Amino acid sequence: MSYQLIKAGINLYAIFKNLEDLIALDEESRNLIKGKKISIQFLVKNGPKAWLQFENETCKVGQGIMHNPSVKLWFKSPEHLNKMFDGEANPIPLKGFTKLGFLQKEFVKITEKLEYYLKPEKLENPSKEYIEINTRFTLTVAAFALPEIVKYNREAKLSASHIPDGKIQLWVLPNDPAVFLTVKNGEISAQKGTTEKPDAIMEMKDYQTANNFLNGKSNPFLAIAIGDVIIRGQTNMLDSLSLILDKVQNYV
Repeated sequence: MSYQLIKAGINLYAIFKNLEDLIALDEESRNLIKGKKISIQFLVKNGPKAWLQFENETCKVGQGIMHNPSVKLWFKSPEHLNKMFDGEANPIPLKGFTKLGFLQKEFVKITEKLEYYLKPEKLENPSKEYIEINTRFTLTVAAFALPEIVKYNREAKLSASHIPDGKIQLWVLPNDPAVFLTVKNGEISAQKGTTEKPDAIMEMKDYQTANNFLNGKSNPFLAIAIGDVIIRGQTNMLDSLSLILDKVQNYV
């Protein structure tokens, strides 16, 4: 059950978080919501809850319950939600039947574009632009997956308990894209952007280096040894964090 619960949390909180940047960076996806104002609430029984809001050609993604969304989608279990993400099941609409056309057409195309940018292995010669977007999305997924893994994976929870309270900054030079993690009492939360006075920093020298590092295409110890990836500050925080990061690929 914990596997399905972790995967459901990652799907809603980490994978969908990239919709914000997808709409901002991809013109085709942005055009699909042009002139539209629609919000979607995802409700999972005994599982995560999240919402999406499309308005003014932007997208916002949040956790929890949204007041008066345009659409409410219900899932019987975390497994039911995960099957939807795998294209094997449909949600149960509770509200917004007049918006089903958007869900079946434009929204499907948007999620297909998101999947395209998250699956670099399907492309033989990805462009520089593609690599930059994939890197940004991969970094976001890694950061926002961590809180869900720590909540429900026993080994990850143990690793997190050894991380001192503080903030960890992860970024690709020159500091964009960037995410930071806040650790408090063995729990982790994630945010996009930068934070003042982080306790530990991991910086990757460019997009290609970050892409190889985050997608497991390079030796992390060698990357650090030759200076492609630089760690600074309380490096013991990053040592424990890396043990949790290794588990992300098990759920994505």
